[in-house]
Amino acid sequence: MPDSAILATALILAAASALVVAAMLYPSAMLRWFQRKRYQYEVTFSLYMLTSTEKFIFNSVLFLLLSLLIIAASLYLPEHLSIIASRIFYYYSGNEDAHASLANKGLPEAHAPAQAHGAGLAANGRGFMEP
Repeated sequence: MPDSAILATALILAAASALVVAAMLYPSAMLRWFQRKRYQYEVTFSLYMLTSTEKFIFNSVLFLLLSLLIIAASLYLPEHLSIIASRIFYYYSGNEDAHASLANKGLPEAHAPAQAHGAGLAANGRGFMEP
């Protein structure tokens, strides 16, 4: 079975190629659609009243904030969802050992030497604990 990254890349490439084919077949319809979307964007955020410098600053800040949001979501959301899922499983089953085994499954390989030397935390919480 192909990896999820390969599937995601194939899906993005298929969507991009479909967009290119649609743009080549119907250039005026595609151009009108993009112009309409740009007009809706400017009217929604009242950008038509701003000067070109103010538009540039607004669009730069918006791009920066959206980029940071997307990067943060892609980096931290999967780990957060796994933590929430393990907590739900713990609250559902009440089995602390199962909760600890789920937490240790997601242990990155980079932290394995620290665990072998016993440099983990001695209390409950996030870290390495001796059984």
